Amino acid sequence: YYSVKNLPLHELITHEFIHTFVKKGKLILSLDKDTYEETGLQGRPSRYSGRKTMKFIISIDLMDLSLNLDSKKYERISWSFKEKKPLKFDFLLAWHHTGAQESTVMSYFSKYRIQEHQPRVAVSTVRELQCPVLQSSWIAGEPEEACSAPELFDWLGAVFCNAELNNQPYNFISTYCCPQPSTVIAQACLCTITGFILPEKIHVLLEQLCHYFDEPKLAPWVTLSVQGFADSPVSWRENEHGFQKGGEHLYNFVVFSNQDYWLQMAVGAFDDCPP
Repeated sequence: YYSVKNLPLHELITHEFIHTFVKKGKLILSLDKDTYEETGLQGRPSRYSGRKTMKFIISIDLMDLSLNLDSKKYERISWSFKEKKPLKFDFLLAWHHTGAQESTVMSYFSKYRIQEHQPRVAVSTVRELQCPVLQSSWIAGEPEEACSAPELFDWLGAVFCNAELNNQPYNFISTYCCPQPSTVIAQACLCTITGFILPEKIHVLLEQLCHYFDEPKLAPWVTLSVQGFADSPVSWRENEHGFQKGGEHLYNFVVFSNQDYWLQMAVGAFDDCPP
């Protein structure tokens, strides 16, 4: 993926850009009240502004725009981005390469400060880990038999934060303890990939996890957790993301050795529910 510094917004509505890189999609802007009014474009108030609207959302259908370059709508948007309110932002860009090549991306934005990045990968081994007992058919859990999906979700968060799981009275940082019933596993592998990762890449990772059980394994299940950017203007699909109120939006796959799976999706209090 790439980072581009101070990229003028009008570059993303040109016919050349849309024709080269965009098959379908929208440009969605989350703007404060003053900036929104200065653009002169039509939008809607944010759902999470409170009593006094201080944030607005502008949504532009790029394909519709590129097919009507002579329309008054395109002229107005182009005039707004080039002359009335020439907005510039720092962008992260990524493509699923079905047509466009890596060199095309670099060359297209060569007159701007563009830099290529690779996702950061960190692998660690957690030893003597207290782990909840799960049964794929009991998503709500069963007393003394299996933990529930929400209990697993909390446990994963504690493991990712490297928190203690034993609720010791002298621990003033974490009072969390592993849900019951539980078991202690000798070691677990924790792999964290950080970056701007496309859904297609995540799908490949999920498929590889499913193939993990092609041969018998001692592990009864594995998980794949995906967390979105806290300050993203959207969360699920095109739903508005109330990032200034928390920023949570994530999902988690639990894949069992019998190929059953759980899918858990979560957002903050100021977000629409996932589809």
